[in-house]
Amino acid sequence: MIRNLARRWSCLILGGALLMPYMMVGSLIAGLGSGRTANLLLLPAQVGVFFAMLPVVAVTGLFLPIRGLEVSAAQGLLGARVLTPPRQPGRSWQERRRTAAWFTLHLGVGGVVSGCTLAIVPFTIFTVVVFFTGPPTQTMGLEIAPGWNAFLWALAGVALLAGLVALAAGAGALLARLAPVLLGPTPAERLAAAEEHARALAERNRLARELHDSVGHALSVVTLQAAAAGRVLDRGSDGAPQTARSALAAIEQSARAALADLDHVLGLLRDDDAAPRTAGDPSDGRPTAGDPSDSPRTAGDPSGGTRTDWDTSDSPRTAGNASDGPAGRPDDRRGRAPQATLDDLGDLITTSGASVDQQVGDLSEVPAVVSREAYRIVQEALTNAIKHGAHGPIRLTAAVHGGDLRVEVVNPCDGRRGDGIQSGGLSGGRGLAGMRERVRLLRGDLEAGPTETGWRVAARLPLRSSP
Repeated sequence: MIRNLARRWSCLILGGALLMPYMMVGSLIAGLGSGRTANLLLLPAQVGVFFAMLPVVAVTGLFLPIRGLEVSAAQGLLGARVLTPPRQPGRSWQERRRTAAWFTLHLGVGGVVSGCTLAIVPFTIFTVVVFFTGPPTQTMGLEIAPGWNAFLWALAGVALLAGLVALAAGAGALLARLAPVLLGPTPAERLAAAEEHARALAERNRLARELHDSVGHALSVVTLQAAAAGRVLDRGSDGAPQTARSALAAIEQSARAALADLDHVLGLLRDDDAAPRTAGDPSDGRPTAGDPSDSPRTAGDPSGGTRTDWDTSDSPRTAGNASDGPAGRPDDRRGRAPQATLDDLGDLITTSGASVDQQVGDLSEVPAVVSREAYRIVQEALTNAIKHGAHGPIRLTAAVHGGDLRVEVVNPCDGRRGDGIQSGGLSGGRGLAGMRERVRLLRGDLEAGPTETGWRVAARLPLRSSP
């Protein structure tokens, strides 16, 4: 408690020290105006200067960058739990008014406590010393004589000192209570911080969805190719080694891509934990750097995590890059490679090892953001078809009709898995949920369910957003 009182008293003394330049300027101006400089040293004149300078303190508090200093003083000396306000590109008038009110309160209360400290502490020491050792003397026009007279003066000095301690404790408690209100985030700053927090959560959810799509597809391909390689080797035909080698190469490519995406997403999460974003940070944008085959990841990669120098120049990125954000803007901080688009459907189908009947029209006019999301939808639908088995070639149709991109994937099965559960999505429904979320963000439509010919996934994505 004593340490807490001493720190709060120090904060009050700091306020008095910051008030001194204002008092000196006010005294100088008053002296020049009245021509009686000596009279300004008297207590009534100083009280007048004090109240006259408080509006000046408030006006300067509107413009001086003092919020950071006051927050540090309130946290370190007052022990107040002041939430550190988020960094903003500019100061709002609401924040200026609150800071000016605190600055005026701090300097005003601190000036009163500092003045009382400078007056009462020496007075108490003087009266106590005179009571024990001093000869008769005068103070404030009154005589202090040895005996009961000196004792009463010493008692008055001690009482004033106790009152000063109570005043400092009360003033410190008042400032500690008001500091979070006046120095904490304004409602606008709290709203901005809440929006930033929601944006960070949405980014993490997006990364989780991207990782689910990427790794889920890669594992499905690995499972399919590994099973195919085992069946080929069991048959022992002349072309078995070459066929098995091709299957193992596809497994290697898919595993490399999955590991790279996993490493990449974990690096992004480490970045977010190490460097919290602030308002206005464009870190949710999509990068536009070159393909990762042109620049293998190294330990100095800005994603923040350790990288393995895998040479991926011969490994198509079937899963795409999970770094892309929803805004479609370049991300200068992360420098990520672009996410896969419909132009990469060929690599996706080749590495999957599935038999696919493609009917793809001219997709050159499809915007990049629509193309990226459509690629993910096709990837998820193809992953589901591989996972749950197909009784013939998977039919893929992608074409532009009017102002919409229409994508359809049909898996020629009976619409039910072997355990009697309807197929079409990964366990837990995350596959279909992810597709619906992508389509909903683009204001399109998604149909998924069993048909007479198998399991069908059809998406309609508008090429242009409409109000």
